[in-house]
Amino acid sequence: MTYVLGKQTLLLKIALRIFSIGLLPLLTANQALGAERIKFNYGLLEESIPINSLETYARTGKIDDELAVYRQDVGKKQLTQLRQALTTPIPLNEVEVSQFLYTPIGEILLKKLGKVIQTESNLSGFYAIRAALILSAAEPNNFTLLNVLRKFPASAISINLNQSFQIVNALQDLVNQTQNVIALINQQSQEKVSKTPTVNSVPVLDLGKPGSFHFFKQTIRLDDVSRNRIFPADIYLPVAQTPRTIIVISHGLGSDRTSFAYLAEHLASYGFVVAVPEHPGSDSKQLQALLAGTADRVTNPREFIDRPLDIKYLLDELTRLSKSDPTFKGRLNLEQVGVVGQSFGGYTALALAGAKINFEQLKTDCASLEDTLNISLLLQCLAVNLPHVKYKLFDARVKAIIAIDPIDSSIFGKASLSQIKIPVMIVSGSYDTIAPALPEQIQPFTWLATPNKYLVVINGGTHFSTIAESPNATVPVPTQLIGSSTALARRYVKALSVPFFETYVAEQPSYLPSLSVDYVNTISQQSLPLSLIKSLASEQLEQAFK
Repeated sequence: MTYVLGKQTLLLKIALRIFSIGLLPLLTANQALGAERIKFNYGLLEESIPINSLETYARTGKIDDELAVYRQDVGKKQLTQLRQALTTPIPLNEVEVSQFLYTPIGEILLKKLGKVIQTESNLSGFYAIRAALILSAAEPNNFTLLNVLRKFPASAISINLNQSFQIVNALQDLVNQTQNVIALINQQSQEKVSKTPTVNSVPVLDLGKPGSFHFFKQTIRLDDVSRNRIFPADIYLPVAQTPRTIIVISHGLGSDRTSFAYLAEHLASYGFVVAVPEHPGSDSKQLQALLAGTADRVTNPREFIDRPLDIKYLLDELTRLSKSDPTFKGRLNLEQVGVVGQSFGGYTALALAGAKINFEQLKTDCASLEDTLNISLLLQCLAVNLPHVKYKLFDARVKAIIAIDPIDSSIFGKASLSQIKIPVMIVSGSYDTIAPALPEQIQPFTWLATPNKYLVVINGGTHFSTIAESPNATVPVPTQLIGSSTALARRYVKALSVPFFETYVAEQPSYLPSLSVDYVNTISQQSLPLSLIKSLASEQLEQAFK
């Protein structure tokens, strides 16, 4: 999200690097980082470590006498992680860094971090941190955490451990609550399996494998004059004798239409027409413009309106082409449409399904952004700046949606999500640090009132597990954030999207058994366990919080 929130966004990369400065002292049990010295304060107590000690350790692996005092409190693995964090190059330059840090989202992150990393006078480190990051990034091949510490414009950096512990405790509470709820979901999913006869009811079809339809890809150019918006869309057309139902895929922030080409090809092989638009203003080109200094924001709040309107306009254009263009004539069933979206694209799918922007909820949730641990709120709260009117984003042609790692807790809230009447599948990664599973997918799932709803949890999945590497990637996402077994996560998406859209868009009820916990159990693998539930009471959530 929100990054953010797409796979390649600058926000994610910078945010994680910035937060690492503040959290490393805690993760290494009172080891601090500093300019000439790093001081960490807890009430009247104060300790310090010279940066020379850290630099010596980072470059040679040797621990001097001053650093040795803290060695007994730190494990070997943590020391290795600290050394890597200090010396790993950050692939950004000063223009890219400064462009992000002067955006509203960048400034919110700096304010939050400034409460922990302060000047030697114990004042907010907001300006000093920004200066250190930009100055360090200006040195070719030397933008590392160690050099950022050296560039901090003060003789010492003061780490406010009281504030740090508050953040860590709040984060630990969120982690614990999420683990409790995930355990509850896993248990509920397994109970359903154990209570159901499995020998004859488990489908033998492996829907993660390609289907039997041949298809070809056609790229079209759309020009919505009313919004002064020009964008491309890839259309995957199966070779078939009858009109086929349509699935639209909406990419995340900072991503592009290639990120889910694997899913488009898979669905096309099962006879779906798949349309994948590029969302200008929140795609990889917008990120590139930000990095180049020709854009001043991660995305415009207007994207919350334009993204759903892009898909509505795309469907209108396909309607026109189906009547006038021989390539499309007789191929499209535009009354039966499904939408799948990831992150910002998940928001887009939910908006088309009938969820309305909830300005009252945004007003409440966005009042204290500096205290949030939910990075996706930084994106959602941009919508506060929109004119507070009723936007018509719902599209009756859309019969079912899949929202993967959606951002929705504040932009919609319970009042809006409960208005959705069509089938919804929410896919969540338990290790998502951008749009955390509990506030952004699991709790919103309980708000859905539609009778046909599914929550799929990929245990160990991250915000990036289902996104394929794009040839247009600008800023690589760290491997540890992408997670492991990404090919398996994408296979899950393929194996579940086929029966979901076959059942609720193509109206083929024979695929319904493949939307069961039995089927999920057959495709789930130990390296990335999969769970599925169809209901979760709010009372169960409350119990898990205890």
